[in-house]
Amino acid sequence: MSPLTTLDAAQWDGPRDPAATARAARELEAGNVLFLPRLKFALAADEQRFLSPQWSDGKAKNVSYDPLAAEIRHTSAQDDDRRQLAAMMARFAQQARQLVLSLCPGYAPHLRWGLTSFRPVETHGRESSRKKDDTRLHVDAFASRPNQGLRILRVFCNVNPRGEPRVWELGEPFDAVAQRFRDRVPPQWPGSAWLLERLHVTKGRRSAYDHIMLNLHDKAKLDDAYQQASPKTRIEFPAQSTWLVFTDRVMHAALAGQFLFEQTFYLPVAAMQDERYAPLRILEELFQRKLA
Repeated sequence: MSPLTTLDAAQWDGPRDPAATARAARELEAGNVLFLPRLKFALAADEQRFLSPQWSDGKAKNVSYDPLAAEIRHTSAQDDDRRQLAAMMARFAQQARQLVLSLCPGYAPHLRWGLTSFRPVETHGRESSRKKDDTRLHVDAFASRPNQGLRILRVFCNVNPRGEPRVWELGEPFDAVAQRFRDRVPPQWPGSAWLLERLHVTKGRRSAYDHIMLNLHDKAKLDDAYQQASPKTRIEFPAQSTWLVFTDRVMHAALAGQFLFEQTFYLPVAAMQDERYAPLRILEELFQRKLA
């Protein structure tokens, strides 16, 4: 079965057919990628200049924007350039939210903002440690941002002006990953979550769930044999296309591509159509205890 569910939509907002929205949420939660090949993010003529790696500060792989604080970080842009770059990212954030709420209206009262990213630097060939290397298969888990079991839903849009695709690989189902690495997850030391929070290493308390997810992320990335032998499906997302995926459930790797927008959202497990698909519920069943 294909890991992609293709939707023929060219607008960021609705209205949409109720049967289509029910299917969209069901496919997303089950671990598929919703692919919208005709949905593009339009840049104004004076925004085309931002399609250059010069706008990165060189210290982070992404330019970052916080929709709640209206703050932009990790960019070399100054003054009017900085304000216009922030405005462009804010517009993408709003359109991404409109898309999610039109496709999955049941999420509307519960969807929480995460950060917005603009990725102007080529992924292929970028130097990185193995833990931070996004070309290696992984599920998303954030070392500094514990989420206590919230789902991580991300909207991606390839805006490459040269028509180059964003190249991904998708890996095996989350259940198989959890089973494979379960016995390699070390115990969470008593008091460690409190200490990490007090030292501001983490923004919030790291739950047992966060501890396990971070270890699944790290163990998979650091296991060379797994990276080489694990089953993979290669996907090329064309320029001017958009896709959505719960990246805390779907094993993925970004192999190549330049000029990408990404919006992160968080969703409580209780807001899902079917909680059984949540990594939290899968891991609680596997470890036979509450984790968050």
